[in-house]
Amino acid sequence: MSPGSVITVAEHAIWTALWLSLPLLGVALVVGVLVSIFQAATQINEMTLSFVPKVLVLALVGVIAGPWMLQLMMSYTTHLFQQIPQLISQ
Repeated sequence: MSPGSVITVAEHAIWTALWLSLPLLGVALVVGVLVSIFQAATQINEMTLSFVPKVLVLALVGVIAGPWMLQLMMSYTTHLFQQIPQLISQ
């Protein structure tokens, strides 16, 4: 296995992980900012007020984006398994 092929596999893995985490992290960021603005405006500093909305929205996004995320993981894994003979022969 050449160093170039290792770098290619690692790069593809990093991009796949980035695409998988992007919907959840983006939504968590937006909800966190909105809750923080609401807490600053109302001066309510309750920890559960910032935690519960994030959990609910992340669960909803997980249900909505779950099939796409699963398809992306399956596609990456299938591609990686199909590449094994070429990676070994290098």
